[in-house]
Amino acid sequence: MVRDWVLHTVGEAPYAVEPRDHDPVHRTSIDLGVGTILLAPSAPLGIECLPPAEALVLLDAWHEGIRELGAPFSGWAAISSVDPDLDGLADLLDDPALVGLQVPATLVGDPAALELATPVLRRCEQLDRPVLVHPGPARGASGSPLWWPAVVDYVAQLQAAWWAWFAVGRTLLPRLRICFAAGAGLAPVHHERLQQRGGGPFVVDPGVYVDTSSYGRQGVDALVRALGIDGVVLGSDRPYAALTDPGQGAAAWRQISRNNPVRLLQGEVT
Repeated sequence: MVRDWVLHTVGEAPYAVEPRDHDPVHRTSIDLGVGTILLAPSAPLGIECLPPAEALVLLDAWHEGIRELGAPFSGWAAISSVDPDLDGLADLLDDPALVGLQVPATLVGDPAALELATPVLRRCEQLDRPVLVHPGPARGASGSPLWWPAVVDYVAQLQAAWWAWFAVGRTLLPRLRICFAAGAGLAPVHHERLQQRGGGPFVVDPGVYVDTSSYGRQGVDALVRALGIDGVVLGSDRPYAALTDPGQGAAAWRQISRNNPVRLLQGEVT
């Protein structure tokens, strides 16, 4: 909940909201030159995990807010994880203001969970819309520092979701385009360890992407070495963390800020 402009979230320290960060004119000015700005609902809030009737009210407000913002803003849809409405999802993904579906990493955090979520993901695949995997609610840890959820919980969730996808995702969903936020917690960098432990060779999947949110030169360089430049798309954790130039040069910037996002969203570069 938000009380006196302070966001209180289970598992996280209170966060002082700066209203200016949510001003569309200001946001457009600071991200000038990146083209379309895609907004994602904050899955750590746990809205998707609420009882469906409660979740629907908040998710409807999110979708309506995206529609009202208009260009240069678009956004990711979100639906109840408890009782997903596949027909309602199809209606949402028919809306040009919504580019695809965001799911919490906690929903797809192991092969069995991913298999259970397959009907939702398959509907996105059938409609040729991508999926964004975003960290879900943090567990919190007693006595932990303020940065703990972002650096430990969320990273661990994304790594688990990445490995679940690696294990069974492409077999279940052969045509789905999927993106893991925050570099999938740098899970791609650990494929060397996978091979050492008998997991087999790593083959880059052209339909799988990671975004750069909260990572800079070192993190993005490691991801590019593991995935190649074509698997990386530009992202940020605004308002918690600003957009970072990964320092890969002009050609790489064009690739991660334009060409790769277009392929993620549309399946091709125009």
